[in-house]
Amino acid sequence: MAKGRSCSGVDYDSGMAKKLVIKVTAGADAPERCSQAFTVAAVAVASGVDVSLWLTGESAWFALPGRAAEFELPHAAPLPGLLDSVLAAGRVTLCTQCAARRDITEKDVLEGVRIAGAQVFVQEALGEETQALVY
Repeated sequence: MAKGRSCSGVDYDSGMAKKLVIKVTAGADAPERCSQAFTVAAVAVASGVDVSLWLTGESAWFALPGRAAEFELPHAAPLPGLLDSVLAAGRVTLCTQCAARRDITEKDVLEGVRIAGAQVFVQEALGEETQALVY
């Protein structure tokens, strides 16, 4: 991969990471941050990147049917479409503790959403050629 330097002087690889792990902690409480995480995940999936989207904190609610449709942010892509694209071509994981705190079980979540904990997140985030982002 070609290497370069950003305008801030930070070294970077110009090639795209093969895997992207995104942890979104925000929901309706921080709509712009939430929308950005889902948008980045959907764009990465559309670009052919292996994406793992983790729903934690207030974003945990989006693992439930119909909850993404309740989310609104002017001038942002609709959350249900973004979530559907990640579910179709990537992985969506609901944090075990976040689910338990909200009384969400595996039978409650959208098809394709798994429930897993910190050990799985750490394994994914530290994988070979993986970039992790937290929103």
